[in-house]
Amino acid sequence: MTDISRRHFMAGVSGLGLLSLLGWPGLTLAAANTQKRLMLVIMRGAMDGLGAVPPIGDKSYHSARGALAMPDNGLLPLDGHFAMNAALKPLHALYQSKELVVLHATATPYRDRSHFDAQDLLENGTLRPHQVSTGWLGRTIQALGGSVQGLAMGATVPLVLQGTTHVQSWAPSVLPEADQDFMGRVARMYANDPLLSTAIAQEEAMGSVDKAKMAQGKRAFVDMMKVAAGFMKKENGARIGSIDIGGWDTHSAQGTTSGRLTQALQLLSEGVAAFRTEMGPMWKDTTVLMLTEFGRTVAANGSGGSDHGTGSAAFMAGGSVQGGRVLGDWPGLASNNLYEGRDLYPANDMRSLIKAVLQQHLAIPPEIVERDIFPQSNTVKAIPGLFRQV
Repeated sequence: MTDISRRHFMAGVSGLGLLSLLGWPGLTLAAANTQKRLMLVIMRGAMDGLGAVPPIGDKSYHSARGALAMPDNGLLPLDGHFAMNAALKPLHALYQSKELVVLHATATPYRDRSHFDAQDLLENGTLRPHQVSTGWLGRTIQALGGSVQGLAMGATVPLVLQGTTHVQSWAPSVLPEADQDFMGRVARMYANDPLLSTAIAQEEAMGSVDKAKMAQGKRAFVDMMKVAAGFMKKENGARIGSIDIGGWDTHSAQGTTSGRLTQALQLLSEGVAAFRTEMGPMWKDTTVLMLTEFGRTVAANGSGGSDHGTGSAAFMAGGSVQGGRVLGDWPGLASNNLYEGRDLYPANDMRSLIKAVLQQHLAIPPEIVERDIFPQSNTVKAIPGLFRQV
């Protein structure tokens, strides 16, 4: 893990920790062997797919959801059978421009209700929690080889990116900004050192991402998505990224047109929209996957929320995505169609969407995907035709 925040860099200088930057991959990056980018957004806490993308055409929808059924004024139209929560307006705009698809009634192979175990399996890409100590994105970087870099937006590298040394991390610093006079003196001091002068110059160039005031608390996700795009759009920047967004464990006060779910959906949508804008022309080569560890119960609980469930929804956006579609088989919300009598049945394997991204977007051969990235998954086939040529 390597922290590439300008403020952390200057803290290292003042604390005689400058040598920690000698191993920073950004100093020696060659041109990456792929122009394609993949950003993974993990919605930690179990996102309610029925609240995000309500199946309004299902005749059992209102009776099954009860107090959590969305009113008509809280919905944006999709395909007649499904609608989108109004809090996802920026994602709806991507759907309308055919740059976003939804995979509904989806889940990993996990069938219990532990956040910790479910997130481990979502990240490790196997059939069981804690089966391996590497993640499927880390193994993806290894499969791409060469100088392909990973980027973890956060203080640590998550499990999903483990398995390769080609990973940087970035997190906003709480340290005060170093003034320009001090930066100038440090630059002059190391002007004749080819390695350290390069590091200082690159930190100066990247300082712009820290100069904008970072939002505090939950809204930091939106700013961090902008920063991530700033790194990933560079010619020799990271190609594979990961970031977390919380707020999805809505056991109480989940709401419909307002409440905890609405707040989380708004932040997700605004963050992805900000990422798209910041990517600029590189958006055509970029895909954003939005995944969660499991869904939530169909019926409301006694606290105005929903409990841990199974099936949820996943989103995929990108400049070359064949979008404007809701994908997958729909199992229905009639009581006899629910998983264990309470959950949206997981009719669609989440790995079918991820595999499509790896094979069709990143051009990783299917045999490598099934052998090295998602082992023991031969029966799960990639969803065809998710990308167009641009």
